[in-house]
Amino acid sequence: MKRLINRLLPKSWRSTVVTIPVIRLHGTIMAGGGQLRPTLSLASTAGLIEKAFSYDAPAVAISINSPGGSPVQSRLIFKRIRDLATEKDKKVLVFVEDVAASGGYMIAVAGDEIFADPSSIVGSIGVVSASFGFPELMKKIGIERRVHTAGQNKAVLDPFKPEKKEDVERLKALQLEVHGTFIDLVKERRGTKLKDDPDLFTGLFWTGIKGLELGLVDALGDMRTVLKTRFGEKTQLRLITAPRGLLGRFGLFGSRMGFSVPDIAAAAASGVIDAAEERALWARFGL
Repeated sequence: MKRLINRLLPKSWRSTVVTIPVIRLHGTIMAGGGQLRPTLSLASTAGLIEKAFSYDAPAVAISINSPGGSPVQSRLIFKRIRDLATEKDKKVLVFVEDVAASGGYMIAVAGDEIFADPSSIVGSIGVVSASFGFPELMKKIGIERRVHTAGQNKAVLDPFKPEKKEDVERLKALQLEVHGTFIDLVKERRGTKLKDDPDLFTGLFWTGIKGLELGLVDALGDMRTVLKTRFGEKTQLRLITAPRGLLGRFGLFGSRMGFSVPDIAAAAASGVIDAAEERALWARFGL
């Protein structure tokens, strides 16, 4: 509406300032997430995405800094961005900061154009599952693992039992299906921009410079420079943020509304585990 009114006004009265909404999608991608260690998921980002697309602006800018995580949440975020871009007829410009890898890159291809820093990390188009095995430790400390199931495959890949070949084969088959979905999505979005490189979908990752050569990104550049070059020097960037809840306003202990000491202890313990998983994801890219 604002743009329509602007066009109806005499040229001398028209505003030349363009405001571009900006979304920051930074962090690992996981379902759920808590107050102590917030993560990226459709639930945590949907409000921001919808608010950004409600602006009367020619485009939405998205800053991505993520080593990946859940393929399901990555695709859900990707789809919400594309659905709204189509519905609102807006361009999506994605800017990679340190890394857009694995699920982070899946979200990045929601952009009509992808920009990266020369030293950004992009790619890692693959699927990984990681765990630990403790069968020998159990023997050494004299603990017997007792698992009772209804269904012969309910205890597949139990970390306290020796790995079975058939279980690993089943997991790899599942990974191949997820990987195929990822590859199809990248090919659909990047199309002929992608170079015919045998390593492209092997899970390898590259700098922004090499990513440009391979067609994973469209150009090198930073958000402010690109947006001001494209929409004018007076262009304003409007960061879209979530409203702060009671916990954020008054602090963890200040609200005293439904948070007991056991609740806080459980959240802290969960946060330690989440932090270890998050640290492992970032560490893969030297970050």
